[in-house]
Amino acid sequence: MTFCQSLRRGVFAAAAFLTLVFPAVAADKIVLGTDWRAEAEHGGYYQAKATGLYAAAGLDVTIRQGGPQVNHAQLLAAGRIDISVAPNSFIPLNYVAQDIPMVAVAAMFQKDPAVLIAHAGAGTDSLAVLKGRKIMISPETRVGFWRFLKSKYGFTDDQIAPYTFNLAPFLADPTAVQQGYLTSEPFQIERAGQQARVILLADSGYTSYASVITTSRKLTEDNPDLVRRFVDATIKGWLSYLNGNPAPANALIKSDNPDMSDETLAYGRNKIIEYGIVDSGDAKKSGLGAMTDARWKSFFDLMAADGLYPKDMDYRRAFTTTFVGRGVENGGTH
Repeated sequence: MTFCQSLRRGVFAAAAFLTLVFPAVAADKIVLGTDWRAEAEHGGYYQAKATGLYAAAGLDVTIRQGGPQVNHAQLLAAGRIDISVAPNSFIPLNYVAQDIPMVAVAAMFQKDPAVLIAHAGAGTDSLAVLKGRKIMISPETRVGFWRFLKSKYGFTDDQIAPYTFNLAPFLADPTAVQQGYLTSEPFQIERAGQQARVILLADSGYTSYASVITTSRKLTEDNPDLVRRFVDATIKGWLSYLNGNPAPANALIKSDNPDMSDETLAYGRNKIIEYGIVDSGDAKKSGLGAMTDARWKSFFDLMAADGLYPKDMDYRRAFTTTFVGRGVENGGTH
């Protein structure tokens, strides 16, 4: 036997011994449900999956995209998924109102990307001007940011026109106004050869968080380390997606959603960066995913005054700040 053969056999024997003494630890399996079909708004989650950040945190994460026929809030409450990306602050508060023990653990979007869209040059440059104008919104939006517009700006239900996620009525009517998402409909309108005037509700007093990571209160209590690892890895995923090379995430996004183009993904990512969707507000001082009691209270108080929630409801049951503000961006873990 040569020296090299002897050495190689010794290495294999040592490896076998270590495997017996220190068996590989299986990664914790997590099923994550997003709030819509895969797109740039989910870039940080897909980046954490694609670049191995979840795996490095000891997590085996399966991402299930949402869509018009998928209700991940219900699937989370039923235990069919482990973690859900909620589109706004209403979802965790609705859990409290219905006495469902789910909780928000991080808010990856400091600004909700919800917008109202008008035609450029139509004189509809502010929410105040839109009072009394017909606005196309979906049934879901009536119990979402429409309530904010009614409470804060005096909008009324007789302004509502139906919106079916078809841009044709908007494109055909130069006076039309409709709901949209910062990263989506404006891009489609521009591709159709028209210019959109976009009003980001978050810049007009709408304090809802978005891309809110929610899970069961039981999981936060029984396995807080798992939740912490997931939140930390997701924060790193968003940092990588926005500040580094987004190609790994984009490839996975297009695999899940073949309708998503490179051009659309680039537009969405650029708008997230331009408007500070992820890294504005409290995230500037407390890190990505930050949430505060003051902001949850402000949003709750407005919606409770509108009659959506009982004024004596304990809104603090909707969230916990245990898993954010831990300096992950700077290499910290606590």
